[in-house]
Amino acid sequence: MFVGTGSDAGKSIINAGFCRVFKQDGYNPAPFKAQNMSLNSYATPEGLEIGRAQAVQAEACQIEPSVNMNPVLLKPTGELKSQIVLMGKPVGDQSAYEYFQENDRAELFEAAVKSFNELSEEFNPVVMEGAGSISELNLKKRDITNMRIALKTGADVYLIADIDKGGVFGSVYGTIALLEPEEKKHLKGVIINKFRGDARLFEEGKQILKEITGKPVVGVLPFFNDLYIEEEDSVSLINKSNRAVHGKVNVAVIKLNQLSNFTDFNALSMHPDVNLYYTLEKHELESADVIIIPGSKNTISDLNHLYELGITDVIKDAYYKHNRKVIGICGGYQMMGLSIKDPHQVESTVPEVKGLGLLPVETILEQTKVTEQGSFYFRELEELCSGYEIHMGKTIPAGDEYLPVNRVSTAENEGCRKDDKCWGSYFHGILDNPVVINQVLKDYGISHTNFNYHQFKEDNYNKLAGYIREYIDLNFIYSQLENAATDS
Repeated sequence: MFVGTGSDAGKSIINAGFCRVFKQDGYNPAPFKAQNMSLNSYATPEGLEIGRAQAVQAEACQIEPSVNMNPVLLKPTGELKSQIVLMGKPVGDQSAYEYFQENDRAELFEAAVKSFNELSEEFNPVVMEGAGSISELNLKKRDITNMRIALKTGADVYLIADIDKGGVFGSVYGTIALLEPEEKKHLKGVIINKFRGDARLFEEGKQILKEITGKPVVGVLPFFNDLYIEEEDSVSLINKSNRAVHGKVNVAVIKLNQLSNFTDFNALSMHPDVNLYYTLEKHELESADVIIIPGSKNTISDLNHLYELGITDVIKDAYYKHNRKVIGICGGYQMMGLSIKDPHQVESTVPEVKGLGLLPVETILEQTKVTEQGSFYFRELEELCSGYEIHMGKTIPAGDEYLPVNRVSTAENEGCRKDDKCWGSYFHGILDNPVVINQVLKDYGISHTNFNYHQFKEDNYNKLAGYIREYIDLNFIYSQLENAATDS
C-alpha cells in the first residue's frame, strides 16, 4: 500500500508504476483504493463508475477495470456537498460534515473490505493506494482509506513524501510520529518523490530520516519531465497552458468550476500542431480556433457561472460571427442545447435554465445515472470508435434540423451537430479516437494523425516501471512481501 504525507505526493502514479512492475515480473496485480474523491471518473465494462486513477492503474496491470478496485467514490457537487457513489452507483449526496460526523462509516468500510477480499481471490498482489495524509487525527477514526484498511488487510505500507514542496523531514517525521504502534509495524519504508538534481546529494538525508523515524528510505524518485501518466485531479490543471500561442491550432477548454474528466483532451493536446489550454479569460477564448465545453458535475451551476462572466456570448460569437468551432462533451453538450430542465432537483432548485442555443436539443436531468462504455461510428466515417458515458440526463431533439454526431447502431444515433463546426456528444474519450481528431483539425491545413494513444500510454507505463526499477530498492520490497507471506 502506498500512502502519503499529504495530497498530490504522487501516490497514484507510483501505484501505477508498481502495477506495471509486478505485471512485468510475472505476477497478476490489481489496484485498489477503498475511497476516492474525484470528478475524474470512468465507466467500467459492467456499467459502474469508479475513480479514473484506478482505471489508469488497471490499464497498467493490463486488466479491465472493476468496481471492486474503487468501491467508494465521492464526487463533489459544490463547495460543501459530494455525491456518494457506492459500488459504482450513486446513493445520495452529503455534506462533508454529514459524511464525517454521522458514524465511523462502518457500512462503507465493510463494502471496501468485501471488495478487497474479492479482488485478492483473483489477483496477487493487490496494490493499494491511500488518500491525502495518513495522520489527519481529527478524521482518522472515520477514515476508511488509509491505515484502517491497511491494518484490516495486513498490507505492507510505504510512505510517499513530495520533496519538491519542501519540509520533507518535518512531514515524514511528523506523519510517522503520529501513527499508533500497530500502524508503525505495517509501515515498511519511505519513498522520497519529485527530487530535483543529483539524488546522491540526498544520501545524508536518507540516513537522517532512518535515524529519526526508524524506517528506511527505500527510494528517491526524480522529478520526471519526460513521463506521461494520466493524472486524476484537476489541481494538475494549474500547471497546464492557459493562453493561445502563435503558429498552432489553439484549442481552448472552458475551465469550469466543476470540470470533470479533463483527461478527455489529453490525446488532442499531444498533437504537435495543437496548443490546448484551459481558461475562463474572454480574450483567450476569442483567440481560440476551437472552443471545447467540457463535462461538469453540476451543469446548471457551471452554465449560470458562464452567464455571469459573460462567457456565453463569447462562445456564441465564436461560432456565429467568427466561424470558429465549438464542441461540447457531456455537460458541455447539454449546455449547447436550447434548455436544461431539472424537474427532480437533481442539481439545483431551478426548474429550468436557458442553454446556449447552439444545438436544436433540450436536456431533462434524471435521477438515474447512465454509466456505460460504448462503440460508435463518428459521422459518416467507417472506423469504429470507442468511449464511455457518465451522466444524469437525457438529451432529445427539439427541432426538425436535428443531425446526429455518432452512429451507435443501425437503429440508434447519439449526439447532435449543426454542421462541421458545431457539435456535441455524451461520449467521454471521443477525442481519443484519431479519426475524430482528424475531423476537428481538418480545416487548419493539418495532415491526418495516426497517433496511437493506447500504445503511447503503454510505452509510458513501461518507462515508469523502468524508473521504479532504477530508483527504488525492489529487492527490499520483494523481501518484505516474502516475509509477510511466510508469516501468514
